[in-house]
Amino acid sequence: MIDLHCHMLPGIDDGPTDRATSLEMARVAVADGITLTACTPHIYPGLFDNDASGIAAAVSRFREHLDEAGIPLEITQGADIQIVPELLEGLRSGRFPTLHGSRYFLFEPPHHTVPPRFLDTVFDALSAGYVPVITHPERLTWLDDQHYGWFLEAARMGAWIQVTAGAVTGRFRDQPQYWAERLLDDGVVHLLATDAHHYARRPPLLAEGREAAAKWVGPEEAERLVSDRPRAIVENRDPASVAPPAGLGGERWQGRTSSTIGNAGGLSRALKRLFRLSA
Repeated sequence: MIDLHCHMLPGIDDGPTDRATSLEMARVAVADGITLTACTPHIYPGLFDNDASGIAAAVSRFREHLDEAGIPLEITQGADIQIVPELLEGLRSGRFPTLHGSRYFLFEPPHHTVPPRFLDTVFDALSAGYVPVITHPERLTWLDDQHYGWFLEAARMGAWIQVTAGAVTGRFRDQPQYWAERLLDDGVVHLLATDAHHYARRPPLLAEGREAAAKWVGPEEAERLVSDRPRAIVENRDPASVAPPAGLGGERWQGRTSSTIGNAGGLSRALKRLFRLSA
């Protein structure tokens, strides 16, 4: 499996503060079956002022530490880039890194504030030749029925959607799980990633998310979420050459669909909706 969103580098953002914690995260990832991790610290000007050169240097140092510790985890670089006015300029200049030097980059909406010009920013990035990978929409506190359509439209425009593996399993509680399942059931999720920050509190576990996602999209598509499409990003493949999720033209798994009355998936979603509205 390939994890393209992980805060594993020590002392660079709100992830691990020391090398020992980072190495333990790497051991957990390897034990889970992850072979390649993109180290993607936050870029949030004024809070986490990281840039491509600093991240590359940190990745190089940590790669040496992994070798010294005998941990067989490959790592590459990227960044969890907050939506900011200088986003496109930062990508074009190389100050903001893409994933493994590809056309794909992690595109992080603010957690608690509805971003202005969200779809315009997606369009601008796509028009410039980049593919925004929208990170963890299911965990945004402002996500509701009104704004859910933004992410469907972004996916139709050509952005990729990344859901956190732990959200699918319930590690982030009910509402993120509800939205994660809804995105999966609507067939617009391209990737699962760990978004890990610690080996225990926010662990780099991807297999459990793959198994939970398989209940909604089937085992073959679940494997694409953690292996095939992440590999396509690492290889910088044209997104048009990559099998899309079912809601964007891919093959629909027949085991569970929200359109079937009495279906277990639809029932689960309906119950979660009732829970959310009554909370």
